[in-house]
Amino acid sequence: MPQWLLETPTRASGEAFDEPWMFGDGRVLPDPGPLKARISHPGEKRTFVLAGVEETPIGSQAVANVFRTLAPDDVQLFPVSIEGESERAFLVNAIKVVDCIDEERCLEVQHYPEGSFPEYAGEYRWIYGLRVDPAKTDGAHVFRLKKFKTAFIVSEDIKNALERVGNLGLSFERVTGASESH
Repeated sequence: MPQWLLETPTRASGEAFDEPWMFGDGRVLPDPGPLKARISHPGEKRTFVLAGVEETPIGSQAVANVFRTLAPDDVQLFPVSIEGESERAFLVNAIKVVDCIDEERCLEVQHYPEGSFPEYAGEYRWIYGLRVDPAKTDGAHVFRLKKFKTAFIVSEDIKNALERVGNLGLSFERVTGASESH
C-alpha cells in the first residue's frame, strides 16, 4: 500500500513560508494564520505524519487531543486544512528544546565537518542509535533536541496514547535505555 504523504504546509493562500523549517525549531511561534497542506503522495490516509522535507508533524483531531491533553505546555497546535479532506488536521509544533543527548550511549554520532557549515557549528549532522538522558528532560513530554532538532521526541505516555489512536504514518524508536547494537 503506498504511503500517504503530505507536502510542507503553506499559508491558506498557497504562499510558502520564508522559513518553512520554523515548525521544527522547538520555539513558540506567532500564530501563522490559516494553513493548508497538499497530498504529495496518495495512499491510505494516516492520523499522524511528518510532512515535507522539513518533516513537519501533522495529526488528526484525535492526535491533537493527545497532545492537548498530555502535553499542553510542550506544544502549539495550529489548524491545517488538507486538500481534498473534510476533517481538520493540526500542525504539532514542539516548543521546547532540551539538551539531553547521551552521546556516550548513542551508537554513532556524526558532527558537521569543521568549517563546512558555520551555521551548524557544534551541532550533530546525524546520530545513529540516538539515546537521551531522561534525567535531563525537565519533565517535558514533547521536545526537540538541542544540536539535533530533526528529532521529534515524545514521552512513553504520548507514544502509548498515539498508538491507541492508531493508523499512524510514522513509527517510534526508543531513545532511552541501553543502545541496541547492530
